[in-house]
Amino acid sequence: NIKETKHEKFKRLAENRVNNALKQIELIGNLSNLNNYEYSQEEVKKIIRVLKNSIETVEKKFETDKFKFKL
Repeated sequence: NIKETKHEKFKRLAENRVNNALKQIELIGNLSNLNNYEYSQEEVKKIIRVLKNSIETVEKKFETDKFKFKL
């Protein structure tokens, strides 16, 4: 059994997790079908806001200079 490198592990997990996230986002999008669901624009804004905030949090975690001080 050849040991998986850190990069190989990252790629394997990233592909799996991103694909899972995309599928879940697609399912959220399915909620827009007015034949099946009823919702307010405020509810939609809340969903979009929380998803965008989550993406921003992920972006910040991947910033390469997150440990450097800047003025």
